[in-house]
Amino acid sequence: MIVNATPEGWEIIYQQAHGILAAQLAFYLQPALQCPHWPETIVAIANHDNRQKTWQGRDGLTPAGAPADFTLLPVTLAQAKALMHAVRFQSRWVALLTSMHMSYLYEGQQGQSKDIDAFVREQQELQHNLRQHLGISKEAAAKAYAVMQWCDRLSLILCRNELPAGERHLEISAGPDGEVYFVKQRPDESLHVEPWPFAQPQLEVQTEYRILEQLQFKDDAELAEALHQTAVKYKKWLFRKK
Repeated sequence: MIVNATPEGWEIIYQQAHGILAAQLAFYLQPALQCPHWPETIVAIANHDNRQKTWQGRDGLTPAGAPADFTLLPVTLAQAKALMHAVRFQSRWVALLTSMHMSYLYEGQQGQSKDIDAFVREQQELQHNLRQHLGISKEAAAKAYAVMQWCDRLSLILCRNELPAGERHLEISAGPDGEVYFVKQRPDESLHVEPWPFAQPQLEVQTEYRILEQLQFKDDAELAEALHQTAVKYKKWLFRKK
């Protein structure tokens, strides 16, 4: 979950919903920034945070009993393995981009455990084989993955309420064209990205969220029930070129 503190309590956005928002951003990119297998790329972006761990006890809570933001929880290899198993049934392209995302997440943790080391090696071998089957170079695959990273990062900026005040620019990341992109919020709350990456001069994206007024929970079951009973709301963002 993505958990933001609000005056009312907790704003909760599921990580899978963040993935859908990232896919919406990809959908609107101008053709020059798109990559081969574009529909499958959007699927990969939408799926990249799926297969979250099933809560058992207090997995979704902080030690104080508050809903736990995903950044406060350990990355689980079980989720990564389950996601990689699932995407292999979708397409080799989806598997390639997802595997590259797993490498991005886990290569920095090499040396911490034999399981992580083995998983990283498996992903490197899988990527090599998939590139050969797909007839794509390592450089071309990296450009395609840059699209996923860019959309993932901008979606997280939006979901985590990271937009700075005062029309200040916030770096997103480098895009597949090598350009570094920045986002800012105008006084009217519309957003602008520089350089402009979208095919349209104006677009709107959205994600689902829930507000929990209860601040603490005794266990995952109580948190899950509260989330189930809470009304679904929508956060929307308007992007404008001018």
